[in-house]
Amino acid sequence: MTQTLDMSSLHEAEHEQTSALPEHRDQHSTPCYNVLKIAPTPFFADYGCHVRIYEETLALQKRGNRITICTYHSGDDVGNLNICRAPVTPWRKPVQIGSSMQKLQKLYYDGLLSAKCAEMAVRIKPDIIHAHMHEGALIGFPFSKLCRAPLVFDFQGSLTSEMLDHHFIERDSFFFRPLQRLEKTINRMADAVITSSQNAADVLIESFGYPPNKVHTVTDSVNTDVFLPRWLYRDQSAIEAAKADLGIPSHRKVVVYLGLLAEYQGTFKLLDAARELISRGLDVHFLIMGYPGEEHYRAAAMAMGIGNHVTFTGRVAYARAPLYLALGDVAVSPKMSETEGNGKLLNYMGCALPTVSFDTPVAHEILGPYGVYAKIGDSLDLADQLAGLLADQNLRLALGMALRERAAEEFSWDKAGEKILQVYAKVAR
Repeated sequence: MTQTLDMSSLHEAEHEQTSALPEHRDQHSTPCYNVLKIAPTPFFADYGCHVRIYEETLALQKRGNRITICTYHSGDDVGNLNICRAPVTPWRKPVQIGSSMQKLQKLYYDGLLSAKCAEMAVRIKPDIIHAHMHEGALIGFPFSKLCRAPLVFDFQGSLTSEMLDHHFIERDSFFFRPLQRLEKTINRMADAVITSSQNAADVLIESFGYPPNKVHTVTDSVNTDVFLPRWLYRDQSAIEAAKADLGIPSHRKVVVYLGLLAEYQGTFKLLDAARELISRGLDVHFLIMGYPGEEHYRAAAMAMGIGNHVTFTGRVAYARAPLYLALGDVAVSPKMSETEGNGKLLNYMGCALPTVSFDTPVAHEILGPYGVYAKIGDSLDLADQLAGLLADQNLRLALGMALRERAAEEFSWDKAGEKILQVYAKVAR
C-alpha cells in the first residue's frame, strides 16, 4: 500500500457503477430512486456528518440510484458525486464552523441553499428528498410538498441538545422551550426519520413523541477495506515515514484522536489527560488530528508544558486518515454529547485500535463490550484508562481485533445503503 491514499482510486469500483443510471424505476426490478439530498453544510469537509453523507451517497449510487447533493457554496468536490452548490456569497469566503456568529450566518447560507434546492427540485423532479440535519429538513419540506416526494430526514442529534452542548443556549434560557417546540415541529415534517444511533432514535421517540414506526436506525459505518490495522500495510516504511514527517519519536507509544476540536468534543479534557500521563513519566505522544482552532489548542498544550508530546495536524484529508490512524497504539474519543453520533469510533475500529471513550450511550452502542470507558468529563479517569491500555500490549491487541471484527460484521456501508433503500421503499409506496 502506498503512503498516500487517493480518494478516487479507493472508490473506483463504486464510481464505475454510477454511469448510465436509470431514468425511471421499473416495477419489476429492484427500485431505483431519483434522490435530492439537502446538506446545509460546506460539503465536503473531512469530518463527521460529511463522511456520512459521502459514504451514504456512494452506497446508494452503487445500487443504481441517482443522487443530487445540494449544499453550500464552499467545500471540496469529491469522487464522482453530483454536487450542486448554492450561489457564492458576495464576500466569497468559505463557510466556517464554530462560533455563534458563524451559526447566525448560516441563516443567510440556508436562504441561498433554499434557492438552489428550488431550482434543482423543478429540474430533476425527485422521487425522494433526503435532508440532513434540522435545517435541511426545514428547507426540504416545501419542496417535498411541491414535488409530491416523500421527505426523509437524516437526524444526527437533537437540535436543542446540540445547542446546549455547544453552549449557544442554556436550559433556563428564554429561547430553550421555543427552540424545542421548533425542533418537534421540524421532526414531524418528515415522512420518515433515519437516525445514526439507537440512542438518537430513543430521544426522538421518548423526548419528542415521534411515532416509533417512522423511525429507522441506520448507524454510522466504516469501510474496513480502507481503514486498516498497521500490520496489514504491505509497505511498513510508509508508517515509519509518516511518523517521522509528523515529528513523532519512533520509540513513543502513540495515542490518536481524529475529529473536530471543540469544548463539547472534549479537546481540553484530552489535553488535561495528556498532561497527567506525561507527569507520570509515560513515554507517550498524542497525535491530535482535526480543526478548527488547532493553533489555539497547540498554544494551550505549550502552556501546559506538554508541547513536545503533542502533534496537531490541523485538517486531515479523509483519504489520508487511514494512514495517520495506523500510527496509533491507542485511540481516544473524549466527546461528551449524549445525543450526537460519533463516527470517528468506527474508523478507529476499522484500524483495530483499542479505544477509550467517555461513557456515553452512543459510545456503548458502537464499541459495545470491547470499549474502554471513562467517567464523562473526568480527565483524570480518562488518563487512568489510557494508562491501563498503554501498559498492556496483549489487552490492546485483543480489544483491537475484537473491535475490527465487530466493525466488519455490524457496521458496513453496504448494509447501511440497503437499510436506507428499505426506508425509501416504505415511504414511496
